[in-house]
Amino acid sequence: MRSLPSSFTRYHLLGAVALLLAFALPAHAQNENQNQPAQIVDLRGRTVVLDRPVERIAIDDGRFLVALSLIHEHPVDVLAAWPQDINRVGEHTHAQLLEKYPQLAQVPRIPSSAQPFNVEAVLSAAPDVAVVSAGSGPTDAQVAQLESGGIKVVFIDFFTSPFENLEPSLRILGELTGAQAKAEEFIAFRHEHMQRIAERVSALTPEQRPTVFLEAHAGMSSDCCNSPGRGNIGDYIEFVGGRNIGADAINQAFGRLSLEYVMSRDPDIYIATGGPHLERAGGLVLGPGYTDRQIQDSMHKIAGRTGIAFLSAVSSGRTYGYSHQLINSPVDIVVIEVFAKWMHPELFQDVDPQQTLQELNERFLQVPYSGTFWAKLEK
Repeated sequence: MRSLPSSFTRYHLLGAVALLLAFALPAHAQNENQNQPAQIVDLRGRTVVLDRPVERIAIDDGRFLVALSLIHEHPVDVLAAWPQDINRVGEHTHAQLLEKYPQLAQVPRIPSSAQPFNVEAVLSAAPDVAVVSAGSGPTDAQVAQLESGGIKVVFIDFFTSPFENLEPSLRILGELTGAQAKAEEFIAFRHEHMQRIAERVSALTPEQRPTVFLEAHAGMSSDCCNSPGRGNIGDYIEFVGGRNIGADAINQAFGRLSLEYVMSRDPDIYIATGGPHLERAGGLVLGPGYTDRQIQDSMHKIAGRTGIAFLSAVSSGRTYGYSHQLINSPVDIVVIEVFAKWMHPELFQDVDPQQTLQELNERFLQVPYSGTFWAKLEK
């Protein structure tokens, strides 16, 4: 019997444990414990004791709001502060959130995880809990300052190690906001879709796995090339049966490749990510409000740059674009299915990412996604 690669084995084990934990505690026991202090082990392994109920949380990444909208009927009601990092959620999604939840405009602003942490801003917002990014967030000294001010700190992660950390992070958000049942429903939905891909990919030989260059935020600047390394979006590529060329040169979740390196590897597949945030820079644009012609024009511009234009992936018709707004959040299952079809179209003819997105819209998301979020470069 063929043994599964370690990444797939780890994913299956995590999924199995997650499902067992989800149903290990009877419903009446959960209800009885609602008024008892809760202990949460966050993504840095810290045990945080919470007095229930938690009514107000601060977040340092707008994508955490997308995660909340998957599991909570009124996600903005629990926000004490957020970074207003519209580029991460997308302008269209932000506008939809404002239309449905006008009070979002009044929620205090704090710095995002991409900026230096500001203790005073969080203290001023007075949340019960500050939910912060495990890959950045406050220092130990800043955590102590917040806790001395009566604010608990919980670290979660949808960015650095999404395959290991996404599900426990979503469970933490469910525990904090009383949305455990919906969180478990979504986790089961995602796990079912992931399992289908893992089973089919497990039999591939190394020779059957195409090499992939993913350029994040393509066209943001004249420099080349932003790329995932070990972790982050690179995990998606490996999971669906590809080989991320960035993992051989970048020892962290994200970094930069030289154009010379990319050309020397001459990857089988080129994937560019982009979105509305790149329109002014002349980069790749996708998402709501863009026509197919606009998307193709931007893709041709990205693929026609010096060096990139000579890649085999461009000449062979295996060049693709994807919206960065759907990455590094729990809706990444759509990304994974799209990548799977791009890597191995013969294995995944029956997989329909658009249908998956529609089901997410209907069953989970308070603000649905609409528009063109992925495309293939046309000749």
